Amino acid sequence: MSSFAVMSVQAWTYILVGVSFALYIGIAIWSRAGSTKEFYVAGGGVSPLANGMATAADWMSAASFISMAGIISFMGYDGAVYLMGWTGGYVLLALLLAPYLRKFGKFTVPDFIGDRYYSSTARIVAVICALIVSFTYVAGQMRGVGVVFSRFLEVDINTGVIIGMVIVLFYAVLGGMKGITYTQVAQYCVLIFAFMVPAIFISIQMTGNPIPQLGMGGTLSDGSGVYLLDKLNGLSRELGFAEYTEGSKSLIDVFAITLALMVGTAGLPHVIVRFFTVPRVKDARKSAGLALLFIVILYTTAPAVSVFARTNLIETVSGKPYSEMPEWFTNWETTGLLDFTDKNDDGLIQYVADEERNELQIDNDIMVLANPEIARLPNWVIALVAAGGLAAALSTAAGLLLVISTSVSHDLVKKQLKPDMSEKNELWVARGSAALAVIIAAYFGINPPGFVAAVVALAFGLAAASFFPAIILGIFYKRMNREGAVSGMVIGILLMLFYMMKFKFDLFGGGTEADWWFGISPEGFGMVAMIVNFAVALLVSRFTPAPPEEVQDIVENIRVPGEIR
Repeated sequence: MSSFAVMSVQAWTYILVGVSFALYIGIAIWSRAGSTKEFYVAGGGVSPLANGMATAADWMSAASFISMAGIISFMGYDGAVYLMGWTGGYVLLALLLAPYLRKFGKFTVPDFIGDRYYSSTARIVAVICALIVSFTYVAGQMRGVGVVFSRFLEVDINTGVIIGMVIVLFYAVLGGMKGITYTQVAQYCVLIFAFMVPAIFISIQMTGNPIPQLGMGGTLSDGSGVYLLDKLNGLSRELGFAEYTEGSKSLIDVFAITLALMVGTAGLPHVIVRFFTVPRVKDARKSAGLALLFIVILYTTAPAVSVFARTNLIETVSGKPYSEMPEWFTNWETTGLLDFTDKNDDGLIQYVADEERNELQIDNDIMVLANPEIARLPNWVIALVAAGGLAAALSTAAGLLLVISTSVSHDLVKKQLKPDMSEKNELWVARGSAALAVIIAAYFGINPPGFVAAVVALAFGLAAASFFPAIILGIFYKRMNREGAVSGMVIGILLMLFYMMKFKFDLFGGGTEADWWFGISPEGFGMVAMIVNFAVALLVSRFTPAPPEEVQDIVENIRVPGEIR
């Protein structure tokens, strides 16, 4: 690739990323929040269509855009747990939780838990859980921002994280939920266009079919009649990898990860709050359905992208001379996310499953971003993917930062510490806590605990272990009381944190895969912690006093169609 071509990729990147950032900042200035209601829930006047697109952008984070297809590329069939868990989780959220929480009429999950369980202790526990979940999740987003910037703007990952956080801080602090909502509508359009265009290009290139989902299951366009998946299975076998279409995970772990991701979805504070931005309960249902439609476009395309990327990568690098590698290879090497070590000094790249002989280390998170370069697509497509990756990461980061600032200002300071605080001061506290959250999030982005999808999966496990039982029982079981809910949340999240620290960060004596409890990975352990939460909550509630009559009446009310009485 000529130096002119590299410059043109660089130029395209600056143009497309610059234009999209200018659009986001312009929207933030146009829709800046003037009241706490606008800051927290965009004034409650967002249309179902706009809220559906904003929810989809909030939902499809860097994990969905950058990391999910990458992890499926390397895990093959086993990677399907992320698709099933995240898609199924959204359906669960739309059917079981969103309409009821919207009808209850509270801005945040801690607000719902504090009022439903008539307890300031329950509210504080919920605030702490929301902060733990949100900071774990935002670490994954900031890692994604750093990956994109480090390659396409040719800065190191740490600098990339800081640039991204400054942008998020600007429109999250200025616009609050109002600014974030309309920014996320724009970000959805950018990210879905950026994900689909290269997928369509490569599908035509490899199979002659413009629909990636069909191209993945089709035959190659070289006239051989060989199916693309059969070719990938053959390439994988030759290099000693498991066949792409065969799974290696145990059934219990597949089930646990899928369920943990599903119920974790339903407990994610930054997604739930989106359903308070529409005027009526029926609009919450409508926007949930539209969001699912917008999400499905990307989620059904990701497996195809993973197949295209894996096939192209193996054919480009395996057994080839290092000196003949295209420029994209050395560009990614400089980021540290791709590393070649010539162990036998033959100048050829040995990319094999055997760790002792393997000479190429590839970070999962580069697959989607490098895919257009590997396939030699036009420079503007390569730059478009960078803009889409940033849109995905920044949209979710903004939603998470708002949850963090709202939890501190509304649920902790206003409801617990200074109930007589004026609305103007509350708005200042919200903006100040968002700014502080940005700094902490930047630290986690610079020092992430793993690749994007794994970090995000842990956040879902924490949400499953803490919030899901308290919310579900709060809606559907009027006998559930504050003692049961608080006990369940505390034990559930502590158990999940212990398991994460032991098996993900080697604390408390560490442990290997062979030591996993019940054969369940840290990403799937949220299911076990959730079951423990349910059991503790129900058991404690049986031996403690029932909730007050008025609370039981509210629980009856929120399940009746129409507005709350």
